Amino acid sequence: MISCKRDLFNIPRDVIYMNTAYMSPLLNAVSDSIDAGSKRKSQPWKIKKSHFFEESDRARLLFSEIVNTKPSNIAIIPSTSYGIETAAKNLKPKKSSEIVILENQFPSNVYPWRRLARERDLKIKVVSCPPKITLSEALIASIDDRCAIVAIPNVLWTTGELIDLSLVRKKCDEVNASLVLDITQSAGAIKTDFKEIRPDFAVVSNYKWMLGPYSTGFLYVAPKYHGGQPLEEGWITRENSRDFSNLVKYTDYYHGGAIRYDMGERANFALNAGVVAALEQLLEWGINNIEETLKSKNLWLAKKLQALGLSVLTESLRSPHFLSAQLPTDTNPHLLSQLEKKGVYLSERGGSLRITPHLWNNSEDFDIFIFELSAAL
Repeated sequence: MISCKRDLFNIPRDVIYMNTAYMSPLLNAVSDSIDAGSKRKSQPWKIKKSHFFEESDRARLLFSEIVNTKPSNIAIIPSTSYGIETAAKNLKPKKSSEIVILENQFPSNVYPWRRLARERDLKIKVVSCPPKITLSEALIASIDDRCAIVAIPNVLWTTGELIDLSLVRKKCDEVNASLVLDITQSAGAIKTDFKEIRPDFAVVSNYKWMLGPYSTGFLYVAPKYHGGQPLEEGWITRENSRDFSNLVKYTDYYHGGAIRYDMGERANFALNAGVVAALEQLLEWGINNIEETLKSKNLWLAKKLQALGLSVLTESLRSPHFLSAQLPTDTNPHLLSQLEKKGVYLSERGGSLRITPHLWNNSEDFDIFIFELSAAL
């Protein structure tokens, strides 16, 4: 178990922030690293050629440790949309085949597939969760020989329901379907093992559970796609990019691995420094330790929410770091704004209260939250 780490963040004592699934606060070390990186640009004569590569290489390495893969399988990207679009551009499903997605999954993992379906005459199959079975069971039942791509999250962003990726991967193998994952709502908070899951592509934005800055993220690319087509044809991903004196010796060859998929302006001295600082802290804490700590916090909270008469997704169905509580239909429509006036910050998604604390929260936060929620309901 990890002790409360509120002192590592710039969170006022009267703020109860339990909204990591929306956006995490930055660690003080991350803010300091971003500031220091920004100051480099004020004295550009101190920026060396190596600075264009060192921090992005470091970030690639650290993230690969979090998801248990090789750094050569990781590309640096600005957003989930960018990563999903890259996957869609490099998958070539047959005409009339199906792309399987979940009902109410995040739009960034929907729109690229709708476009691909229009362009290649494919069908989008949307999986909802009927009564008496889990979302994972409904998903697996929907994957058949017509399926070419399964594009899903690890954790549903509205409710926190956890998808059994091992079973999904097994079913994809049976029908020769590609697996594309959005792990933005899970990476950094729960164990993620790509050697076990073997996705074809997987994407994460860093500004939630990865505790990093906005406009940064990572794309996992399975080795069989390392020869694919990137969204951008930039110079920094080319074989000769480290030789600044010969950049005009144009080449069609890229650096090996997934680097060809890196975004342009990858060498962002400020943001890269912040990403590295966040990754170093996550690895120092240990992802398994983070998961166990958040699980313990949420088990306590779930009992308190149920005592208020709210319906909480059962422990066996939800991800350990994520809580949602179904609100009654007659709930005060100004509930969130009332809580914010008391310094309590949450989200509402799909008629449920989304409660996503982190290591900066302590028992006093939870007591205040339960008291204020009880008063506002």
